[in-house]
Amino acid sequence: MDIIHFADSPWSVVPPLLAVALAITTRRVLLSLGVGILAGGLLLNHFSPLDSLHYLMGTVLKIFWVDGTFNHDNINMILFMFLLGGLISLMTASGATRAFAEWAERRAKSRQGAKALTGLMVFAFFIDDFFHSLSVGAICRPVTDRFQISRAKLAYLLDSTAAPVCVLMPISSWGAYIIALIGGIMAAHGVSDVSPISAFVQMVPMNLYAVFTLIMVLVVIAFQLDIGAMRQHEQWALEGKLWDESKGRPIGLDMEAPKDSRGSMLDMVLPILTLTAATVYFMIDSGAAVLAENGEPFSLLGSFENTNVGSSLVYGALCSLAVSIALALRLKLDAKTWLRTAPQGVMAMLPAINILLFAWTIGAVVRDVETGKYLASLANGNLPIEVLPAVVFVLSCAMAFATGTSWGTFGIMLPLAGDMAAASDIALLLPMLAAVLAGAVFGDHSSPISSTSILSATGAGCHHIDHVMTQLPYALSVAFGAALGYLAMGLMHSVLAGFLISALWFVLFCVYHIRRNQPVLATA
Repeated sequence: MDIIHFADSPWSVVPPLLAVALAITTRRVLLSLGVGILAGGLLLNHFSPLDSLHYLMGTVLKIFWVDGTFNHDNINMILFMFLLGGLISLMTASGATRAFAEWAERRAKSRQGAKALTGLMVFAFFIDDFFHSLSVGAICRPVTDRFQISRAKLAYLLDSTAAPVCVLMPISSWGAYIIALIGGIMAAHGVSDVSPISAFVQMVPMNLYAVFTLIMVLVVIAFQLDIGAMRQHEQWALEGKLWDESKGRPIGLDMEAPKDSRGSMLDMVLPILTLTAATVYFMIDSGAAVLAENGEPFSLLGSFENTNVGSSLVYGALCSLAVSIALALRLKLDAKTWLRTAPQGVMAMLPAINILLFAWTIGAVVRDVETGKYLASLANGNLPIEVLPAVVFVLSCAMAFATGTSWGTFGIMLPLAGDMAAASDIALLLPMLAAVLAGAVFGDHSSPISSTSILSATGAGCHHIDHVMTQLPYALSVAFGAALGYLAMGLMHSVLAGFLISALWFVLFCVYHIRRNQPVLATA
């Protein structure tokens, strides 16, 4: 069976754009992803139904089994979601989640305080974006529900803090991966006057999208900046409707604690601390084992560069579950109670896992039709040096949006940006690499087929497409300012000038919308 290659053809963008367009217009995510997958399969196989079916069956199989062995990364992610569902169900049955919500309500005291608490939780869960979205969502949802904060706003707070913080932190699964890529690019072009980790740190203020997305979160919390569809969701929340009820009940872990539950803050805090600490330990341990196998000395950064995130999340969740079970035994929790609620927690994850499986499948199809390579080839024309950072940013946005993966965009666009900088002006190397990181995070935020978006909606208990549509206006506004900043950065050869231009746009945008729209709370 011969598969057609589309690296130099605009046909390569048809499957992802078809899936995205249908998701936005029909708001039926699985149907839209399915159509995109089918279109890609037909394109790759000369529109032969039998060959396309054979190809798609093989593609789905590779989600679980590849090269004669299990696909541990994907299987571990699914196991982690199931374990987290069981963990949250146990903490709910023991009354721990209710105790945390009551504690948070006494200290937050307002909707603004509840949103601030949710936003700050990222600094305890910055190791990985999936980890953050699922864990913080499950922990903070009872709190935001009590203060009548919409599930769409909670999903926004999760998604808009997860990837931006991870991409700016050297000690995270994202940071380690990026630093490893940067090191290879710098070595390939003979850049030896700065270390890869130093280059990563220098790129932090150049990552305009990530920086201003985090600032936007602060503005949204402080000034109740609700724009676009988010305003309607917040209004509904104040009326007691936390999600769009016309679409039915969203996926997520919504369970009520038994009235006679006696759980305390300890029953919430200790398992969560265990989850974080154990996950970090296993990430370092798995990376250290790889370093030892390669005969390399141990280093913290080296461990994160070689870590196995999936298995670390599973082991961390198992440790947390063990601690939670021990605490439940202390409370003499009726085994029948947890055995009744545990399946609810596990089953609540199934709809999200279904979407994730479809997203992984279309991601594989998009790789096979070579959408990323085609979009990258658009940058190979005779472009003025001054516009290269902005062009690389826009292409990275488009690639990540079409493919639904920031990491895949890193892998394709970072080496390309390095080659372009080396061929034009090596002084633009770091700004162009930062532009790739920024564009990749934007696409990851905005694409309906992004795994991070799916898991943020799951963690918040929000309809997936509602999360995409309510976050999009914020993401687009920050991305436009970032594009202006990268254009200024190239034209003026100044990182500071680019940052200031983006900041000016950001301030003007926020002031305009704050003055134009009264906070939803004032109309309640």
